[in-house]
Amino acid sequence: MKPLSSPRRLAIGLLLALASVAGWAQTVQLVTTEGVIRIELDATAAPKSVANFVQYVKAGFYNGTIFHRVIENFMIQGGGFTEKLQQKPTRAPIPLESHNGLKNVRGSVAMARTNVPDSATSQFFINTVDNDFLNAENSRDGQGYAVFGRVIEGMDVVDKIRAAAVENHGMFQNIPSKPIIITKAILEPQS
Repeated sequence: MKPLSSPRRLAIGLLLALASVAGWAQTVQLVTTEGVIRIELDATAAPKSVANFVQYVKAGFYNGTIFHRVIENFMIQGGGFTEKLQQKPTRAPIPLESHNGLKNVRGSVAMARTNVPDSATSQFFINTVDNDFLNAENSRDGQGYAVFGRVIEGMDVVDKIRAAAVENHGMFQNIPSKPIIITKAILEPQS
């Protein structure tokens, strides 16, 4: 996919900013094979991460992806691989927004990245416990991981996923033995 043009990125950012000023909470439903997880996005604190996530949702990118890394007392990660463990092509990486005041606490949703700070694309994770060491001020690299939302419904589903039996399979470690699929990601209408 081609990166969005600057005017289009600006327009999306402005719409998200207006929505947050007006008090509209942008929410996304992750419909999974284990149940539904509702996420509230924070466009005020993490506008680039939210705009990025919303664009992937609108494009149907997450439909049919799996939670490919599940560590019970840490997090569940998804948003990049199909059930056949094929990585989906992504747009260009986004800048890291980890110094935004949001913390990696239980139920928070953050962008996954490599060791390069500005490398997040489509993958995200949901913290299953408080992970202070992922916050910028406590992280080894001083950068941390950018939180951009929180689970507002479905932590029971997150807990069900985090308790799944896992195995190692090639380059994948802690992958659920039985695939846990995001069948559909839905951007809910704003109220």
